[in-house]
Amino acid sequence: MMKSPHVAIVGATGAVGVEMLLCLEQRNFDLGELTLLASARSAGKKMKFRGEEIIVKELTHDSFEGIDIALFSAGGGISLEYGPSAAAAGAVVIDNSSAFRMDEGVPLVVPEINPEAAKNRPKGIIANPNCTTIISLMALAPLHEAFGLESVIASSYQAVSGSGAQGIIELEEQVSAITNGREFTPSVYPRQIAFNVIPQVDSFTENGYTKEEMKMANEGRKILELPELKVSCTCVRVPVYRSHSVSITAKFTRPPSVEAARAAYTGKPGIQVHDDPANMVFPVPLDTTGKDDCLVGRIRESLVIENALDLWVVGDQVRKGAALNAVQVAEIL
Repeated sequence: MMKSPHVAIVGATGAVGVEMLLCLEQRNFDLGELTLLASARSAGKKMKFRGEEIIVKELTHDSFEGIDIALFSAGGGISLEYGPSAAAAGAVVIDNSSAFRMDEGVPLVVPEINPEAAKNRPKGIIANPNCTTIISLMALAPLHEAFGLESVIASSYQAVSGSGAQGIIELEEQVSAITNGREFTPSVYPRQIAFNVIPQVDSFTENGYTKEEMKMANEGRKILELPELKVSCTCVRVPVYRSHSVSITAKFTRPPSVEAARAAYTGKPGIQVHDDPANMVFPVPLDTTGKDDCLVGRIRESLVIENALDLWVVGDQVRKGAALNAVQVAEIL
């Protein structure tokens, strides 16, 4: 595109939509015009961008005339209904939902890992991977390049903001109720989340894994172009406001060492090594909240599995896990 693109954000008033707007401003994204779209109940709201107020418009099938890039973050149902309309109007759709991720005609892109995939988009749609997948692969991709990835066993520790604003509200309300001796009834989560962890993120499938856990497996294979990659995952919701953490055991075809693993991250964008346990240096969610980069640490040779490393990776799932990744894809375009 020679001219500065006309960009639209669908779901502009939601948590990820707001973060997309922030990323566009912070990264000084070169855009000619910006359109903010949301549901009828949010239409008319004003949002600030680069010191100016922009009025949110109601999303319709006719909203995309003249739009070059449409960033979607309003849920899978909205993406399925309106994404094809945006693409038909000539926009490149960058979709943050799970609607198109496993569609063979839709590339699944993490710009630091497979940017070239964004060029082949026969349906005019590019998908953003799941947030936990992105954060995990930011740590795994450099190691795959160095040693050849064979299998992954992972456990995630996922913040309540992964459920949207209502997840944060529920945690806050439960903490307040418990500390003040009041009763409460969980609504967002099936069990109490305050001072607790819940080994369920998304709904269960027939094989006993949740949809979130299967996303980790299927999306990782597609992005890394490793159809035979073995993945087993347990996704857990924890009482943290923001930023997901993942504990990973990764097995490789070539023997890895801790020193070589740390060296594999040198010069890789979007991932930093924070790994000096003797001096209490390791990533925690608060280290990445509101930040672009993922952090990796606790890198050890497995004591159980041959040619395997254990590691710990943390990233802000609202930013790199969602909004930032989509904006980076737009930058590729």
